[in-house]
Parts: sequence; structure tokens; C-alpha cells
Amino acid sequence: MNKRMIAPIVFGILGIAILVSLGNWQLRRLAWKEGVLAAIDQKLSGPAVAVPEAPNRERDMYLHVVALGEMGADEVHVLSSSFETGPGYRIIAPFTLENGRRILVDRGVVPESSKAAARVLENGQIEGNLLWMQDPPTFSPDLDKNIWFNRDTKALAEALGTEPVLLVMSHSTLSTGPLPVAVGVNIPNSHLGYAVTWYGFALVWLGMTLYLLYRIKRKTV
Repeated sequence: MNKRMIAPIVFGILGIAILVSLGNWQLRRLAWKEGVLAAIDQKLSGPAVAVPEAPNRERDMYLHVVALGEMGADEVHVLSSSFETGPGYRIIAPFTLENGRRILVDRGVVPESSKAAARVLENGQIEGNLLWMQDPPTFSPDLDKNIWFNRDTKALAEALGTEPVLLVMSHSTLSTGPLPVAVGVNIPNSHLGYAVTWYGFALVWLGMTLYLLYRIKRKTV
């Protein structure tokens, strides 16, 4: 073997090993992410249960629940937009459970023109998913106009005097009122694409190494 080939061979093997290991790591991340998404989907679509006595964000995020109680008349309006209504507001209201506990309920979205409209209170049974929100901070709420710019569960709970627990209502028995918006999961899962990219780089690295060795061999013939 030509001594000039040793360094390119070592460098080529090392580079390929690193790139392949990065691809393998992305495949492991893919398996983990698919497990996380499957667990979330199971919570979203599982049978509805009562609101836990001591809700926990790590354990109960996205939990499908059913609640009995009375909707409060107070509202907080969070600037929002939906495909069905266009620009509008999410209606966040307090809900008093049968045992006296008060939680937040996201009743859904109304168009901008319906912000100040009177709404029928939904007393009795409601259904949806638990969600703890802390949207990226934007602007402080305009309390005079009752316009909030993000959903922060803790801040909303302080404003409405409830527990920092948000139930996003997905089913409504009313034909009029806010349009319920089901909880969605926006967790990117691009690990397969990343893995293919790293493996592609490894193939390119291999090709470049072989080409360099070919050039060295030709110069020594």
C-alpha cells in the first residue's frame, strides 16, 4: 500500500463512521418520537375520564376528560385564527365542577364580529382534553378591551380565579356559540429525513475518499 494512502483511508473511515453514527442516532430518535406521539394519540382518543383531583402536566397533558358543572359568565378573549372562522378570538371561561373546584375551559373560537356577543352558558356536561399552555410571550394583554395575545394557563387562571388547569372543549351540545376546536399536536417528527441526510453524506464521503485514493494511485503508477 502506498504510504500516501494511509491518511486518506484513516480520515475517510473516521468521517464515514461519524456520519453513519449520526444517522443511527436519528433513527433512535425517530423510534422515541413515534412512541411519544403514539402515547399522546392514545390520550387524545382514549375514553373520557373525570378531571383528576390533582392534575399533573407531565402525566395528564392531552388527557381526554368529561366534566360536570356550571360555566361562568366571565370570559377572557385570546386573539386567534382558525380555518373555519378566520381571525377571531378564543373564548376562555371559568367552569365550576360539581365538587366546587374551578378550572379553565377553552370554549372555542368566535369571529371578530362576535367578540362582544352574549353567549349561552353551557351548564351540565362538557368534554375535551386537558392542556397546559404557555405560548411564546408576545404583548401584554389589553385588559381594558379584554384582548389577550397568548394562552398562558397560569396567567389566565389568575385572571379568572381558577386552578391552572385548561380543558379545551371538543364537543358542544349547542348549535350556536363558539366553534369548538379539537386539541392538536404540533410536534415535528423529521428524524427519518435527518437520518437519510446523514447516510447520504456518508455515501458522498465514501465516494470522495475512493476518488482521492484513485487519484493518488494514478500518480504513483
